Amino acid sequence: MTLTLQRNVILALLIAVAAVAWSVLVWQRIGMGADMRMDMYSPTMGMAAPLFLAVWTIMMIAMMFPTAAPMILTFHQVQAGKQGRGETFVSTWVFVAGYMLVWGGMGVLAFAGAAGAELLDRHVGMSTATAARIGGALLVVAGAYQLSPLKDLCLAKCRTPIGFILTSWRDGRRGAVRMGLEHGLFCLGCCWLLFLALFPLGIMNVAAMAVVTLLIFAEKTLSSGEGIAKVSGVALLLYGAAVLVFPQALPTFQAMDGMTMN
Repeated sequence: MTLTLQRNVILALLIAVAAVAWSVLVWQRIGMGADMRMDMYSPTMGMAAPLFLAVWTIMMIAMMFPTAAPMILTFHQVQAGKQGRGETFVSTWVFVAGYMLVWGGMGVLAFAGAAGAELLDRHVGMSTATAARIGGALLVVAGAYQLSPLKDLCLAKCRTPIGFILTSWRDGRRGAVRMGLEHGLFCLGCCWLLFLALFPLGIMNVAAMAVVTLLIFAEKTLSSGEGIAKVSGVALLLYGAAVLVFPQALPTFQAMDGMTMN
C-alpha cells in the first residue's frame, strides 16, 4: 500500500469515526425526553461517572479527531519513512491512543468538578441568576485564556505538526504513546477552557459543540488561526461580561430556571 493510500485510509477512518460520534450525540440529543433535556443543563447531565465518561469520550472523538488529523497524519508520514529505512514500525493508532488518554483524564477531572458543583448547589442552594453568573464568569476566564501567552505557546505547537514530530520523536510503542500524551497535553493546554465553557452553554448543546469544534479547527489549521483565537477570546470576554450583567443571556438560563436551583 502506497504512503498516499495509507494516509487516505487513516484520514477516512478518522472522519468516519468522528462522523459516527457526531451521529450518536445528535441522536442522543433528539431522543431525550423532557426530563432528560432538563438534566442536560446540569453539570453531570444527571449521569453516573461511567456513563458521563462514555459520553465525554464520544464528544472528544467527535470534536478532536478532525482537529488532530494533521498531527496524526504527520506522525504516520514520519513513521512510514522510518519503516522504509528498516526501523521498527509502530501503528499510528498507538499514538492516537496516547492522545486520547489525555482527554480521558480530562473527562475524569471534568466529572469530579461537575459532581462537586452539583453537591455544592444542593447544600448552598444557588439562585438561577447566581448559577448563570458563575457560567458568565467561566466564559470570561475562557476568553482571557484565549489571549494568554500559555495559549499562544500551546497553539504554536499544535499549528506546526512536523515541527512537533521532529523535535519530540521517540522510537517504539512506548515512545509513540509518550508522543501522543505530549501532543495531547499541548492540545489540552490549547483548548481546555473552551470545553469547560460548554458547561454553562449546555454540555450536550450540539450547536455549541459544533462552534467550538470549528473554532479549534480554524485556530490549528488556517493561516489566520492565531488571530482567530484572539478574536474569539474578545468575543468570549464580551459575552461573559454580558451574562454577568444580564444572566438571562445565557442559553441555559430558562432551563435552569425550571430546575431545583431556586
